Amino acid sequence: MASTISSSVLSTMNSSTTTAESTASASDELQDQFLTLLTTELQNQDPTDPMDNSEMVTQLAQISTISSIEDVTTTLEGISSQISASETLQASALVGNGVLVDGNTIQVASGAATTFGVTLASDADSVTVTIKDSSGTVVRTLDEGDMSAGTQALSWDGLQDDGTTAADGAYTFSVATADDAAVTTTALKYALVTGVTTDSSNEVALDLGGVNENVGLSDISLVL
Repeated sequence: MASTISSSVLSTMNSSTTTAESTASASDELQDQFLTLLTTELQNQDPTDPMDNSEMVTQLAQISTISSIEDVTTTLEGISSQISASETLQASALVGNGVLVDGNTIQVASGAATTFGVTLASDADSVTVTIKDSSGTVVRTLDEGDMSAGTQALSWDGLQDDGTTAADGAYTFSVATADDAAVTTTALKYALVTGVTTDSSNEVALDLGGVNENVGLSDISLVL
């Protein structure tokens, strides 16, 4: 009798631990079932072959584990909600600000100065920026001199090498260093944060006004 009821208890618990979306009410119900079965087991056990103490301890440990897992799940859900709320507040604070994200494009409008940037993996003695138009023709070469490792914001006054104003439109740029040892560079484009939204994974994302697909906070290299 003891063996049969114990197996039933263990089977019920093992089945419950495999359910990822257990609720507190389910845990309470399982505990009630366990106590009922345990009481019945103790009342009907064979005096000459009582239930093994180690088996009882195992069953108690399993019911405790189930409750602990549900408590942890509830706690994690609460933490996740707090993190999501915090990220939303951080993202909202960026609305109206310019940011630098991965990309090598520069938008020129009305000949106004434009911002872009670069991230250097290490210090560089001489940094050169080459700007090209949509046909691939070089329109401006900027000598930025020596730069320290990290992310730097740069600007282009919109003038071409011949002193004339560049036409409105999209341009691309590349960054090169003259160091003996190659320095890894990452081109960064400018974008204005116009709003906060969510991506396909329901994560907080920044709306960059069509300049780029929605990006997360971790994709921002520099806030201007």
